[in-house]
Amino acid sequence: MKKSVPIFMILCLLILETGCTNNSSADWAYSFVVWNEDMYKVSDESVEEVGEKIGELAIYSDQEGSYTGNFSNKFEKGTSYYSIPGISTEEAIAVQDGDKFRKVIREGKYGGK
Repeated sequence: MKKSVPIFMILCLLILETGCTNNSSADWAYSFVVWNEDMYKVSDESVEEVGEKIGELAIYSDQEGSYTGNFSNKFEKGTSYYSIPGISTEEAIAVQDGDKFRKVIREGKYGGK
């Protein structure tokens, strides 16, 4: 019995040690993009017509952290942003998602800086 206690404690410490490392993806509340210092939540809504290209993603990351510039936790670096005719960029923009465009809705200023 006395030998099993130290072994049990060592196993517990090993489990805690490996469970505390953070090499996995972040558990974001939702998918988003950041453009022009504003955060936009990715919606399921498709956009049929887009306006002019207004930017593109500089950074993709699924790791929590503070980032600057245009980035996303969903779309890859180089993904393009577009205005949506008849909708202010203060309300929503479009993001290219393969051969379609997806509406992303402004949530407010990005606070990750």
